[in-house]
Amino acid sequence: LILAIFVFQVAMVFNDVYQSMVRNQSLGYPLFNATLNTFGGMRGMFTAVQSYLFLYIPLVTMNIMSRELGSGSIKLLYSSPLTNRQIILGKYFALVGFGLALVLVLAVFGTFAALTIDKVDIPVILCGLLGIFLLICAYSAIGLFVSSLTSYTVVAAMGTLGIFALLNYVKDVGQEIEIVRDITFWLAISGRAATFVQGLITSEDLLYFLIVIGMFLAFTIIRLQSGRVKTTWMANTMKYLGVFALAMTAGYFSAQPKLMGYLDVTHNKANTLTKASQEVMSKLDDDLTITTYSNMLGPHYGFAMPQNYKNDVSMFRHYIRFKPDIKMKYKFYYHKTENEHLDRQFPTLDDKQRMDTLRKLLNIRFPVSSYDDIKDEVDLEPEKFRFVRLLERANGKRTFLRIFDDGQVFPSEAEISAAMKRITMDDLPVIGFLTGHGERSSTNSTDRGYKIFAQEKTFRYALINQGFDFANISLDKPVPSNIRTLVIAELRSALTEAETVHLNEYINRGGNLVIAGEPGRNEYMSVVTDQIGVRFVPGILVKPTEDYQPDLMLLRPTRQAREFSYIFAGMARRRAVLTMPRSGAVEVAEDKGFKITPLFTTDSSGSWNEIETTDLIDDTAVYNPAVEVKKPYITVMAMSRMVNGKEQKIVVTGDADWMSNAELSLTRPKVNAGNFTVISAVFGWMADGEVPIDMRRDQPRDRALKIGEDGWNIWNIMLKWVFPGLLAVAGILIWIRRRGR
Repeated sequence: LILAIFVFQVAMVFNDVYQSMVRNQSLGYPLFNATLNTFGGMRGMFTAVQSYLFLYIPLVTMNIMSRELGSGSIKLLYSSPLTNRQIILGKYFALVGFGLALVLVLAVFGTFAALTIDKVDIPVILCGLLGIFLLICAYSAIGLFVSSLTSYTVVAAMGTLGIFALLNYVKDVGQEIEIVRDITFWLAISGRAATFVQGLITSEDLLYFLIVIGMFLAFTIIRLQSGRVKTTWMANTMKYLGVFALAMTAGYFSAQPKLMGYLDVTHNKANTLTKASQEVMSKLDDDLTITTYSNMLGPHYGFAMPQNYKNDVSMFRHYIRFKPDIKMKYKFYYHKTENEHLDRQFPTLDDKQRMDTLRKLLNIRFPVSSYDDIKDEVDLEPEKFRFVRLLERANGKRTFLRIFDDGQVFPSEAEISAAMKRITMDDLPVIGFLTGHGERSSTNSTDRGYKIFAQEKTFRYALINQGFDFANISLDKPVPSNIRTLVIAELRSALTEAETVHLNEYINRGGNLVIAGEPGRNEYMSVVTDQIGVRFVPGILVKPTEDYQPDLMLLRPTRQAREFSYIFAGMARRRAVLTMPRSGAVEVAEDKGFKITPLFTTDSSGSWNEIETTDLIDDTAVYNPAVEVKKPYITVMAMSRMVNGKEQKIVVTGDADWMSNAELSLTRPKVNAGNFTVISAVFGWMADGEVPIDMRRDQPRDRALKIGEDGWNIWNIMLKWVFPGLLAVAGILIWIRRRGR
């Protein structure tokens, strides 16, 4: 009966997931990672089965020993030539046999998926089946022990559920105490099988199941022995404690990072750091300490509270895999910072009074320092006293790892690896922003400024969080040698003769440049563009549409751009566009030995370079074929040549606003803007690909189904109704035959 119900419930979950994929494929939507989406993730079959087993196993185990105790047949077992170990193992292997039957049911659905998913990731299915089987075995050992404690089957079932609940929630117990949390967190069974379901086998999880199984089987044998041979309660208690201590010792060593092993069975190694991140970690050949500074008066103080320690450390588990000796430290302090909630709640209290109040309200028992006590070891004022981590190597190199004001909040692998790389590089890519002539600034927060993409620390994709450093550059003296790229965005006044000399020196020595012009404001830019043989074409590029201003250009990467950078290729696949709200065209005026790559151009139909009309708000742009031409105009151009044995890289764009704070903060209906993508591609090229970190990994192969809607309609009935029905009929026949006997 349990088996038939189990099959029906599993079939419901599997069919819902699979039917949605069949429907999406028939509608033309691409599938992605079909194997893992079918069995893992939030809606996968194996994910759901983990919660179902919580209820099924107690029903199977509740009478396996309690019925022997209640009916008195236990005396027959005692009088038989069987040892306690043989009796318990016999009972346990019977449960394991039933568990194999449950796993075989899951294997039927796995086999169907293997036959109907194109290029299916079979190891993921097998790994998930292994995790479910180990979970069943662990649950069975627990149920067997509880069943040996009572002669009432209902009590045995409820007791088993109670221990299951305890093992699921024990990880929240005693997390404030270091010794206790190591024990309780390891004891927790929740999430142990989930790693298998996601395609990752760790020695810790594998040994966890084996240790738990062995521990509860040993408990059961001790319980049976106490009923067979009269012993004192003290002796029995010591036996239980001895087994528990042995299990905890084994568990402690199994959880040590240096002793752990990993096997990622997914095709694209989705559970492992990318190759670029692994390369970064390989260069950290000395001690690395990650110190978390949590401001208790800030809005994010709860992230690092002692009760959340284990969850917080797990954020770095993939990095600890490759560097097991990472040291994690936590320091709590208080200092005034942006926190609207506290400002409204306690408007008249100073910092110390607020901290004393929170100490009572939150029952804080761990030490919290004033910022004055720690300011000599770290300067947190530039970070605005937000929640931040300090990464520090033994050689003294250090950098900050931040959280961000978005839905994800915590840094992803890209940001963590970028921070790691900052402390492994001797020559960080420094971007210089030219100042002194009204140019766009990397520290300016106004609409025209460039702070969001450059140095906004709370923004995940800002270049400062992707491994770059910045400097303001004035041409009253030579450009420093550490400047990797110089940004000149919309000069609004002329350079002096001395400044021009310093600029030419920088260009002639092979310095990289990002040059951003603006229609109508290019009179001062020629001193820059003449040196590299390009010019800004007079006029404004327009393409009149019903939805947007005529001077808004929505541009897709060119074929050359897609070949130029994998980032542009990905942008094209996502059908993202570069939005340029008011752009001019760029063209080559003189051959200076550069290789020219047009990255973005206007299309040849419906767009032209408007020369006659400059006010596009009150006036209307009208195409005049006598003076205007409809053709592709270059708006973003990449240029490269060899200078002094190194490649000089220059990007010229006819619009300075597409990188501005206003444009990057703006959303338009039906427009999938990819301006941040373009910024990453441009400055990543300038940095020779060192940063941002290349997060690419092999794409999953299982992206299509071999079955259509008609075929699925038949199999839907077979899996949901016929398969459970056959098992139910078989169960009834077995029951009738047993009754006959």
